[in-house]
Formats: sequence, structure tokens, C-alpha cells
Amino acid sequence: MTTQPARASKTRLSFETVSPYLYILPSLLLFTLFVFYPFAKTIYLSLNLTDQTGSAIQFVGLDNFKSVLIGQSSRDFFFSLQITLKYAAMVVTGSLALGLICAILANEEFRGRGLVRTVFAMPMSISSACIAVIGVFALNPTMGVINSLLGTNIKWLRDIHYALPSVAVVTVWMNIGLNFIFLIAALQNVDASLYEAGAIEGANFFQKHWHITLPSVSPTLFFLLIINVINAFQAYAQIRLMTQGGPGKYTRTIIYAIYLEAFQNNRYGMSSAMSVVLFIILFVLTLIQFKMEKKVTY
Repeated sequence: MTTQPARASKTRLSFETVSPYLYILPSLLLFTLFVFYPFAKTIYLSLNLTDQTGSAIQFVGLDNFKSVLIGQSSRDFFFSLQITLKYAAMVVTGSLALGLICAILANEEFRGRGLVRTVFAMPMSISSACIAVIGVFALNPTMGVINSLLGTNIKWLRDIHYALPSVAVVTVWMNIGLNFIFLIAALQNVDASLYEAGAIEGANFFQKHWHITLPSVSPTLFFLLIINVINAFQAYAQIRLMTQGGPGKYTRTIIYAIYLEAFQNNRYGMSSAMSVVLFIILFVLTLIQFKMEKKVTY
């Protein structure tokens, strides 16, 4: 006959086994609803022709992928990919560099440091739509503050030479806050004795940060590199609000091309195939970045 303590022990053991899964159940449900199911639905639609409501009407296998990569839509897709790569290169480089510079400056001892840190972090609290609208007003060719300060009359968002860099600059400003927060936290964990040793050896300001700061915060920079690349490839709001992919197609990134394919051309199967290809591109880029992880100092 089973004793009462044995039953209680078995019940406690059973609860301890199940309880971890109960804790993650809400997150798992949310991920299933907003991540896993949409991803599976995207793959399903990429293999089908769809009607105007986005419902699958005919299985076509890999035909949508063939059209995207080697068919009629391939020229537009690879042009959008080229635009996206240029945009990502400008945004990632600028965001990381300026975020690091702001973090280094704000980490120095000076009066009003708290206020400066707050100002540097502020873009993180503003939505991308608001920043895009601010950028449109600032870059207005007749009333914009940029032309007023420079004494020029450049149509920043309507010139094929300036439109993409203009959107990239606005996005860099938007991303500085996130990069600054992570990097200032990383800088505060750098051992002060390393800087003291550098000062004894006669290292100047630039040598100190090149030989001590950069290696010390390299894990954080590696993390931010991956996050910034993914965010740059997924940029939509600023493109939509500032240029609508123009002038011509010179700011039409892959994400905006996917949006146009689905919600203007009503070709949801094609847009889903483009989404899957974009996922594969980001997956490969992330793997390449992890191959570079050996240069990170832990």
C-alpha cells in the first residue's frame, strides 16, 4: 500500500517535471501564433498561385521561386537586392560607428554626462514612422532645415543620387539609440586597470580605445552587427513614408518590393517566395558572421 509521503513525493516530482513547460507555455503560444504559423503559411503560399484575397488556388511547386530567381521577375528582384545591400552597408556601418563614438564620449567623466546619455538614447524611444516624418520635413527641398543650413536646393528624396543615402542617414539616426545603450553598458564593464596600464605605457586617446576598448566590447559589437544587418534588410516604414521606393526604383528595397508584390499586384504567392528567399539570404549572412566570431575577444 502506497504511503502518504510517497504519494506527496510523486506528486511533487510530477509538478517539477511539468512546471518548466507551464512557464514557457504563454511565450510558446505567442511565438506559434505570430512567428511559427506565419512562417509556415508563407512557405505554403510560396508554392501556390493565389487569388486576390491571398488564398491558395493552385499548387505550382517551385515556379514562383523560378520566376523570382531566373524568370521575369528576376531583374527587379536582383535590382532590389542590390539596393538593399547598399542601404544595409550604409546603415550598419554608420549606426555601429556613431553608436560606438557616442558611447565612448558619454562614458568619459564630465559634467552633465547623464543628460548627454539621455539625449543619445532618445532616438530609441521614437517610432520609425515618427522619425521618417521628421526626416521628410528636414529634407524638404524648399522648407527643409538641411537645405537652409547648407545653402543648397537639393531634392534629397527625389534625386536618384541622394535618395537612398538620405533614407540611410535617417535610419542611422534612428538606430543610434539602440547601439548606444548596449555599447555604454559594455564599456562600463571594461576593467579600469586596462586603461591605467595603457596610460602608464603612454597610450593616447585613440590608441587606448583601439587596443583596449574595441577588443573589450567586441562581443557586444558582434551581437549588434547581426541585429543591425537583420534590421537593415527588414527596413520598411522609412522607405514607405519617405520615398515610396522612388525615385524610379532606386530606394525599392526587398521588403518594399515584397509589399508591392503582395498588396498592389495581389501576387501573394510571388511575394511569399520573395520572403522565403530573403529569409535564406539573411540566414546565410548570419552564418557568415558567425564564421567571423573567432575574431571576437571573450
